Amino acid sequence: MRAPHPRNLPALLVRLHEDEFSGTVRVAGTPGGTLHLRDGLVGAVETPGAPTAASVLLASGRIGDDDWLAACAAQRDEDLLGERLVADGLVGAAELEVVCTAVVFDGAFAMSLGALGNWELSDREPGFVARPGVEPRQLTDETTRRIARLGSLWGPASDLARVRPVPGTGVVEGPLSRRHEDILNQVNGRRTARDIAFALGRGLYAVMLDLIRMRTLGFLRWEVPGALDGRPSTAARVTPGRTTAPGPPPAPSRTEPLPRRVPRGGEKGGK
Repeated sequence: MRAPHPRNLPALLVRLHEDEFSGTVRVAGTPGGTLHLRDGLVGAVETPGAPTAASVLLASGRIGDDDWLAACAAQRDEDLLGERLVADGLVGAAELEVVCTAVVFDGAFAMSLGALGNWELSDREPGFVARPGVEPRQLTDETTRRIARLGSLWGPASDLARVRPVPGTGVVEGPLSRRHEDILNQVNGRRTARDIAFALGRGLYAVMLDLIRMRTLGFLRWEVPGALDGRPSTAARVTPGRTTAPGPPPAPSRTEPLPRRVPRGGEKGGK
């Protein structure tokens, strides 16, 4: 393989795609991460900034801990673990592929929110990967789109990743959606979007979108940390309890207070 001399990580991945590289790219930084490539396609992204496919399947309750451990014991080759999960009826083949692919995009997005350092290439490692994988340019384009969307809805995505929401003073018009209720049960003023994503087994980007929506509705509020280089928040100011989201008004239904936060273990979180 010709020695790559790219200027940044996206350029490196494009070069590795051209070379049909199979191996591992370890990227230093905060949060940094590890990318697994097969024939130039990105099959997995592991980063402290977002859940892996295993985390999603386990934390969401899609696969139980005992079933997971039994499958791992029966199939020691991690390359074939996905096939074992499907064969045991623990997850459908199509669902597993969706989860693994979504995690690739979410991991790349999470890595983009921090400062990336140097990288190094190493041999291919066995892993739980999306097949066949994602083309680097598609991965870069989607990451750019996500950052732009969050920027248009709230402000810099890297700032949003640092806020710690607390329950708001809004009211629920009708039943609260399960995913929003699950988030409210995790909100305590200490957890970030990343913490909530790991706790629920959901993608970081999806959790961020929900946090913005819930803040707009007054279900959440937060103060942007003061350590943002003295820059004022770009978040829209919303009066607590006032619904300002566009769209038709909700169907008539009873109005009830927000559900109280349930201690961990009091309810089983959904997906």
